[in-house]
Amino acid sequence: MSVPEIITLGCRLNAAESERIHAMLSAQDTPTVVVNSCAVTQEAVRQTRKAIRRLRRSHPGARLMVTGCAADIEGEQLAAMPEVDALVPNANKLDVKHWAPAAPPVVEAPRARTRAFVPVQNGCDHSCTFCIIPQGRGASRSLPVDEVVRIVTAHLEAGAPEVVLTGVDVTSWGHDLPGSPRMGTLVRALFDRCPSLARLRLSSIDGAEIDDELEEIAAHEPRFMPHLHLSLQSGDDMILKRMKRRHSRADAIALVERLKARRPDIAVGADLIAGFPTETEEMHANNLSIIDACDIVHGHIFPFSPRPGTPASRMPQVDPLRVKSRAAEMRERVAQTRSRWLDGLVGTTQIVLGEEGGSGHAENFAPVRLPTGMGASMTARLKITGRDGGMLIGEAA
Repeated sequence: MSVPEIITLGCRLNAAESERIHAMLSAQDTPTVVVNSCAVTQEAVRQTRKAIRRLRRSHPGARLMVTGCAADIEGEQLAAMPEVDALVPNANKLDVKHWAPAAPPVVEAPRARTRAFVPVQNGCDHSCTFCIIPQGRGASRSLPVDEVVRIVTAHLEAGAPEVVLTGVDVTSWGHDLPGSPRMGTLVRALFDRCPSLARLRLSSIDGAEIDDELEEIAAHEPRFMPHLHLSLQSGDDMILKRMKRRHSRADAIALVERLKARRPDIAVGADLIAGFPTETEEMHANNLSIIDACDIVHGHIFPFSPRPGTPASRMPQVDPLRVKSRAAEMRERVAQTRSRWLDGLVGTTQIVLGEEGGSGHAENFAPVRLPTGMGASMTARLKITGRDGGMLIGEAA
């Protein structure tokens, strides 16, 4: 059996899919290395090429294969690289025969880990002007409830204490299934049918798609972790329209206010783009102020870079140096909000799940240094006694 190396770029869905690719390739005798690529920005494609060259240097005799969104969107260019032996289209990446046509069928068993990422949805039906991912992932497709329950149950039986549901547009789950169920239906089914599921999270979600049942669960269900990461992208209404997003600034603020009123300990994360085409100083100020208005403590700030083939790449661009400075200003604002939040957690008691390396995460996803004797996959109530930089210090409560 070979031990494959897989380099994963991009989203959590890619990370979850890499787990399954690893299981398939581990059953083969042919040394194989894989780049599971991303194409969300030109920088992501550059990183894909860099990873391909690095893997070839470190594994000169292995079969080097590329999958992921860049394999579809930039397929011709990647196939022309001398380091690449083959491409596997995104649609076929979880089909064993596309990795080794002669390989025997593989029964995949989840590997026990602290946090199990479970893809429940793939593809996207929307047309955000900055995004090319629908071209690489296709239309939205959902796993049926029974299949999700089966996969989650397998992870729980393998010892995973926490599950994260992922997808390209995870809150669009169900639109293509009979009866068009909403995400709240799936989450409720998991809690009802998986009694040992103690900690559940969602990956980045679209606030415009949060249904009433999901909002009710987020507000009151203790097994649903008090942590939501919103795909906001901007805090300015005109930019949101030019992005073709489906929410307004007021919508985002109202959602956070409703959730915090019902569950005050909920921590909010967000994806935000700095320097989107046509962004003025006033629009940038709105982007900055949404960080405070939504109390964003887990912020992912992306400086805009034009992706060829998208409508945004044809819009009037902001000067790259200004984009960079605006992104830095937004990261600093998130850092200030996060610092105040972490300071406010000192003196509280948090339920923490231990991970590798002597640290873990509280239910609100605050990072915590573990006390001596607490290891990975252990859960404990810890008294937060202080803070060391971005890490809280936990002691046995």
